[in-house]
Amino acid sequence: MPTAILTGQPVPGSSIEDDLRSLGFDVRSATDVAGTETLLAEAPCDERVAIVDARFVGHLHALRLGLTDPRFPLAAVPGAVTAQPDAGRTALTRVLAREISTDADAPTGPGKAASAVAVDSLADRIALALEADGADVHRPELGSLTAAVPADPQARNEARQAVAAVDDEAVRLKSAVKSRDGFFTTFCVSPYSRYLARWCARRGLTPNQVTTASLLTALIAAGCAATGTRGGFVAAGVLLLLSFVLDCTDGQLARYSLQYSTLGAWLDATFDRAKEYAYYAGLALGAARGGDDVWALALGAMILQTCRHVVDFSFNEANHDATANTSPTAALSDRLDSVGWTVWVRRMIVLPIGERWALIAVLTAVTTPRITFTVLLIGCGFAAAYTTAGRVLRSLTRTAQRTERGAQALADLADSGPLAESVARIPGRTVGGSRLLVALEGTAVLIFAVWVCSYGSPIPVALTVLYVLSAGGAVALPLTGRLDWLVPPLFRAAEYGTVLLLAGKAEVNGALPAAFGLVAAVAYHHYDTVYRIRGNAGAPPRWLVRASGGHEGRTLVVVVLAALLSASQFVVALTVLAVAVALLVLAESIRYWVAAHQGGAPAVHDEGEPA
Repeated sequence: MPTAILTGQPVPGSSIEDDLRSLGFDVRSATDVAGTETLLAEAPCDERVAIVDARFVGHLHALRLGLTDPRFPLAAVPGAVTAQPDAGRTALTRVLAREISTDADAPTGPGKAASAVAVDSLADRIALALEADGADVHRPELGSLTAAVPADPQARNEARQAVAAVDDEAVRLKSAVKSRDGFFTTFCVSPYSRYLARWCARRGLTPNQVTTASLLTALIAAGCAATGTRGGFVAAGVLLLLSFVLDCTDGQLARYSLQYSTLGAWLDATFDRAKEYAYYAGLALGAARGGDDVWALALGAMILQTCRHVVDFSFNEANHDATANTSPTAALSDRLDSVGWTVWVRRMIVLPIGERWALIAVLTAVTTPRITFTVLLIGCGFAAAYTTAGRVLRSLTRTAQRTERGAQALADLADSGPLAESVARIPGRTVGGSRLLVALEGTAVLIFAVWVCSYGSPIPVALTVLYVLSAGGAVALPLTGRLDWLVPPLFRAAEYGTVLLLAGKAEVNGALPAAFGLVAAVAYHHYDTVYRIRGNAGAPPRWLVRASGGHEGRTLVVVVLAALLSASQFVVALTVLAVAVALLVLAESIRYWVAAHQGGAPAVHDEGEPA
């Protein structure tokens, strides 16, 4: 149980002790600095500890934001400071020891917090000293919430009136909703899903449980779609929307109750992809029951959506910490955002997850799977062209210098295997030329060869070797060019597109479903790479990338199999390859994320662009 140490003389009528207990703290009291140090030493080393001024007056949710958020090793609000185990606890102990030795009344610190704290409060002096030492002390935005250490009875009365004037539960509910979201989510889901999140919190449900419920609902929806009946399609559409409501609820529950975790962020992101692609498979199965083969469309939709995400991830990671990130295009975007209606139009046309799932659900219920996939491909294609064009313009007109971290993230996202690594070491492949042009040439030649040649032709094999050479040449030097963030999406398009084209040309039952499974397994590996980078854990281990062959190795294997095997044998080979890749990447991914969660990795929660 976390420990809260109340410092100073208690104030009659104060509810601070009860508030802290309601937040799960074991409350202890100390009248002076020496007593505080003693209680700090006695507190369990593997638990959070907080130091709170006994005179504190404020909203319960202000205390919750300042003292219970698991994402920050150190955090503070006026009158309270908290530290998590390890580094945060060590820094807090060191500052408190110095406080005793110097008996400082008001240590000097950065001016940003000085006006918000009372320097005769031990908790505030500690927070200022931590910042003066260079520690990153999180100070949550309180908005209309009150947190103060009144110096006299009049100030205390005014603070209590300020607390009474604001309903902190209403503030808590409002802040549970993501600050930036799509139109459908903002106006059609969040107005009621936030109350569902509160209902879940009051019954002890966790965000991970709600995330799992959302996944199960989507899988049931996919099963209903697979029946191929009109009733099944209607039920599938309704259940898909319900799954999305739960998908919104899990994040809102995490924000409402501050239940952030590394494992939860991974499950939320991974299950979103699993739900959507499982639903595509269910629609394709349902169409097949009605005599319509739309597996190529389903696989095309998955490839397009995955490549869109890789474009998003690559651009964002490439510019994550770049300096001087300015351009006329970005300035124009900011000006458009100042006009209210353009904000929502621009968010809708990129088809974020809310709009996309609503579109899929409605089309499933009232049309056919073929129409659903056709409209989805057109809409996602337009959205991809719009977002990619805007990012290209920003990249061409910006003056920023890409950092080493950004270049490394792009190299990790490229997913280069042992063949590309070997080519990159050849001296003649490491000089001159644009990284993007090298990758583009190899990709274009490969896709064109697979497109025009018949199944079983040996010509694509030779051109795939050229693709391997270009893949190695593209990553021989750091990806620091203005448009080098497009290299990983090109590699994804080359690999996934090759599998789709060869499976389609095989023209036998089971080829496209097997290809769907293989692309899904590989796409999971690529998403897992993104989530690790986002969590500051780095890319997957090199042994996993090498064992899975890298993008160029897998592409070469698939092309060689198509040249050597009959169409029916090719289906079996694709299935075996899909199972092997899935088992390999899933086992390592699950092992890593569970170990990271159990090992106390920093909690994260994605508040970025809607997926």
